[in-house]
Amino acid sequence: MASLTALKAAKKELRTLMKQKLSNVFAESVKYQSSNIFQSIISFKPYQEAKRLGIYLAMPTSEVQTDAIVRHALEAGKKVFVPYLHKAKSPSPDTPRSVMDMVDLRSLSDYDSLKRDSWGIPTIGTDSVEQREHILKNSTKECEGLDMILMPGVAFDIDPKTGFVRRLGHGKGFYDYFLQRYREGHGSQVDSPSTSPGTDVLLYGLALEEQFLKPNTGSSVPVGDHDSVLHGLVVGKGEILDSRLQRD
Repeated sequence: MASLTALKAAKKELRTLMKQKLSNVFAESVKYQSSNIFQSIISFKPYQEAKRLGIYLAMPTSEVQTDAIVRHALEAGKKVFVPYLHKAKSPSPDTPRSVMDMVDLRSLSDYDSLKRDSWGIPTIGTDSVEQREHILKNSTKECEGLDMILMPGVAFDIDPKTGFVRRLGHGKGFYDYFLQRYREGHGSQVDSPSTSPGTDVLLYGLALEEQFLKPNTGSSVPVGDHDSVLHGLVVGKGEILDSRLQRD
């Protein structure tokens, strides 16, 4: 692994390049690619079998839109969980100031009632959060964990050594820290999440074609010891890259 300083610099450089690249992606292209991904996801057996789904709610631009997937999952009777950000209680020096949990959506009308935050993302209100089921803590019910999480990212590639998907996030550490605590709570710790997902919940990224760094293109996703790799990736043409199939 690179030194921490070199790793941070490499991530910052790639985020800057991706921001410029994504600024040139037209809204119609995002819509078209998101539709392709939706069709692939709803035909994907692991999604069909998932009863408890974690999924991000998208910004209006520069990433795969998830509205259709959320609606399909709720209509199919799945339990759907979405991110909820809050300040960490009694944080340690290694704890981010804000951390992420995932909480349940009760229904389509509940989803439709969500207000958008400053990023344009539909967001769970503080007035209802305590009454919802939490994946990590403060749950009003016994938590059963998740079957699958569909995750956002800035850039993705395939680790040529392991076949797992490497992910570059926005730099806040929300998902990596969430997954670290999820593993701890479900007895599935792994020495290095950068080499194996180390969890029974299936982790898949959703990527526009522009966000997938293909092999031999001169660019790759830099990862540190605490960066979680994913089981697979669904890309804008509808292609599903699945490390589990490569290992069968």
